[in-house]
Amino acid sequence: MCERATSKYAPACPAKLARRGPPYYVRARMLLLPPRSPLLIASVALAAFLSTSACDRPPSGDTKEWTPADHDRAEDKQRISQGGQPVAAGGASAAQQSADAIVEATWKQQCTTCHGGFGKGDGPNAPMFKPADLTLEAWQSKVSDAEIAAVIRNGKGKMPKFELPDAILQGVVARIRFYRGK
Repeated sequence: MCERATSKYAPACPAKLARRGPPYYVRARMLLLPPRSPLLIASVALAAFLSTSACDRPPSGDTKEWTPADHDRAEDKQRISQGGQPVAAGGASAAQQSADAIVEATWKQQCTTCHGGFGKGDGPNAPMFKPADLTLEAWQSKVSDAEIAAVIRNGKGKMPKFELPDAILQGVVARIRFYRGK
């Protein structure tokens, strides 16, 4: 076909270029954009039709206003999966919910390092300090809420004292009681 000789500086024969196929950038684009199938075209057309025709009428009158209580409360699911108590939806005041959040944060920040997440005495510092297992039925039955609060407030042995407001202190005591026998 091409009679003339090609060198590395001379342009290649057009017939040889045609036999090699399209250049690499065209081949790459062909791989990214597959041939249009009738199913793809039909689904795009259906989606376009539904998106334009779905909003042609006002909402029905039986819809109610959304409130935060309607949400699936992912925080409660997370707290329950970690062994905590759910926050009451709608029944608890904002102040109570805030106090519960502060109690939970206090437990995680101050108590978890030794007593662990559930009070079993299995926190990361437990081998060094050997804290009590707060979930044992025998221990829970022999101490009162006031004694637990006094130990938290004043410290005992290797446990430091914690100066907490009364509401938070009582919340931590209630959290300890919640894990009784678990």
